Amino acid sequence: MQSEVAPASTKPAELMSRSGLPIVFCIAAAVLLAHLATNGRYGFHRDEFQFLSDARHLDWGFVAYPPLTPFLQRIGLDLFGLSLVGLRLFSVLAQTLALVVTGLMARVLGGGRLAQSTAALAVALSPLPLFEGTEFQYSSFDYLWWVLIAYFTIRLLKSENPRWWLAIGAVVGLGLQTKYSIVFYIAGILGGVVLSRARKFLLSGWFWGGIAVALLIFLPNFLWQVRHHFISYDFLHSIHVRDVGEGRGEGFVKDQFWICVNTSAAPLWLAGLIALLINARYRMLAWMYLIPLTIFAFAKGRGYYMAAAYPMLLAMGAVAAERWVAMLPTWGRRAVTGVFFMGLALNGAFVCALILPLAPSGPLRDFALKNNGDLREEIGWDEMVKTVAGIRDALPAEQQGSVGVLVGNYGEQGAIEMLGPAYHLPVPISMTNSAWLRGYPEPTPTTLIVIGFSSKGAERAFTGCRLAGHNGNSAGVKNEESQSHPDIFVCGPPKLPWPEFWKEYQSFG
Repeated sequence: MQSEVAPASTKPAELMSRSGLPIVFCIAAAVLLAHLATNGRYGFHRDEFQFLSDARHLDWGFVAYPPLTPFLQRIGLDLFGLSLVGLRLFSVLAQTLALVVTGLMARVLGGGRLAQSTAALAVALSPLPLFEGTEFQYSSFDYLWWVLIAYFTIRLLKSENPRWWLAIGAVVGLGLQTKYSIVFYIAGILGGVVLSRARKFLLSGWFWGGIAVALLIFLPNFLWQVRHHFISYDFLHSIHVRDVGEGRGEGFVKDQFWICVNTSAAPLWLAGLIALLINARYRMLAWMYLIPLTIFAFAKGRGYYMAAAYPMLLAMGAVAAERWVAMLPTWGRRAVTGVFFMGLALNGAFVCALILPLAPSGPLRDFALKNNGDLREEIGWDEMVKTVAGIRDALPAEQQGSVGVLVGNYGEQGAIEMLGPAYHLPVPISMTNSAWLRGYPEPTPTTLIVIGFSSKGAERAFTGCRLAGHNGNSAGVKNEESQSHPDIFVCGPPKLPWPEFWKEYQSFG
């Protein structure tokens, strides 16, 4: 008979006696405070500007993603206004909850204080989950849904109570309303059911009820996709082709050790994967990891797509490691745990310096901006908007009366839309993602301030273009705007009639 990680006879009182939840909550509180202290340091990321723009145009779907993330951003806008710390709070809460749930997974699997706190700390000091708390991203919530699904699956497999399928289905539905890539995790769930002894649930009405709950939650977005001819599929295909062409899918295996999890915790999650594979009760979880991993690897997905699958491996690995360490002599336990936690802390300190905006100036800031492209994309948006306003103010009065600001990407669009009202700038004209669906203004402007186009691109698309200014930042930070889109033009109308121009220049980004 195969042994189980947690005996079915284990009583709650026995688990509570070795509970590490107070330590887990302390780790979560430390992560929460670290993000609250640093999240207001620079500015909004270009991706956050897209969510902010879409939050002002709520719908049951958007070209680039399902509707849940813009909906949460709208709540943040109503509560906090344009506050960096406030608008990123939901992401921070999602990540702190994810590491608490990781500790709970270790506890349900039979782990004591050491296992629970180790699993939570490994998540807290890992690059991807740490990054997810620094910005408002749909991947922040997607990460939480993956972790919650794993936790509910553990509860299902341990108790063999099929009612847990309703909870799993509800979170799967939320995942489908957050990020479409969760379909690969769903493939892992279904494959895990078929390939493990969990296949007995295929005959349970609760299993099919969970599927019904997920589909019901997803239904409004599915209907939106039908009405818009599944435009998100075209978007995702376009982005994937771009990523593969730019080599963003390279280094997939390396990223599993470097980005998804703290490098020093690799022995922990590898031990967890092995433990899941040899354990009949929990083998379904191993397939929930291996199936999406294989799909992403062959499809040339980006390495970080798998990050949310590691907390369940870390939880299982921490339980197995705790039991192994308990069999060592005292000096051996101290040596092993000392080396492990030292490596985890040193690697975690490096990750924090790389990812968190720890300092507004000085060597730490320079190190982070040099090595973290996402932080660089938070610099210069206020200056860009101010420059555009200055160009508008320098136009003759008759041109100012019919001027539009036409942008080349969603970052520029969101920055003009959110920060432009302070300078009385018009709503930006954008052909990217969901902004394209909203159309161009009527009546159409006769003068355009054009951002995000090269000189050749502007001359090809518009009439009478002249260089009017430069897009950069006073800090001298090299990012996409300062390097790829440094010029701002004043132009006449498009060379094509507006309807033809709008169709020709639709873009995904």
